[in-house]
Amino acid sequence: MSIPIEPFTAPGVRGWLHVIEEKPVATMVLMHGAGSNANAPLLVAVANEFARLGVLVFRGDLPFRQARGSGPPRPSDAAKDREGIRQAAQAIQAMAPKAPLLAGGHSYGGRQTSMLAAEDPTFASALLLLSYPLHPPEKPEQLRTQHFPQLKTPTYFIHGTKDSFGTIEELSEALKLIPGKTELITLTGAAHDLGTQGKKSAFVRPFLEFASITL
Repeated sequence: MSIPIEPFTAPGVRGWLHVIEEKPVATMVLMHGAGSNANAPLLVAVANEFARLGVLVFRGDLPFRQARGSGPPRPSDAAKDREGIRQAAQAIQAMAPKAPLLAGGHSYGGRQTSMLAAEDPTFASALLLLSYPLHPPEKPEQLRTQHFPQLKTPTYFIHGTKDSFGTIEELSEALKLIPGKTELITLTGAAHDLGTQGKKSAFVRPFLEFASITL
């Protein structure tokens, strides 16, 4: 089934809307990683699968990418990027205010989304984190888990066994810090980009079940 995709803009928001004809079972905001943008093939594939199952999906460019066409985010960009995620969520949720809001993204986009949820537990009903960047490659001591003890939103992790940003064992241990419900799905042989396995999006339906979304 071909999903119509339309450009979408609002104050502080830029990206693409995967349009569905029926009443959405949920709305969703998906954000890209540090070296990418809203057109990342992984995000497109995942968004299409969500839309096929009745979710109204927005995949967006984070504010740092709106400001700069290339290059990674700077530490000073983080707060603005989280505010951009919040603005995108508000804009999309306004289209279907009675539908639950889901949120997530790949790597940096997922990390910032989870930090926003830790700051505001009412932000989203559930999170989908693709390749959470647990630490920089070869620097396992620099864990990015400071907000985990405040994360109460149900969170679903998709992680490859060859991800240089954290092993399955490291991530499993880190998830013990999270008081909210979590689940970790491993993709054997997948690296940080999740490759072909990620683009198949087989985890989308199980995630919706995890999030208590009725299809």
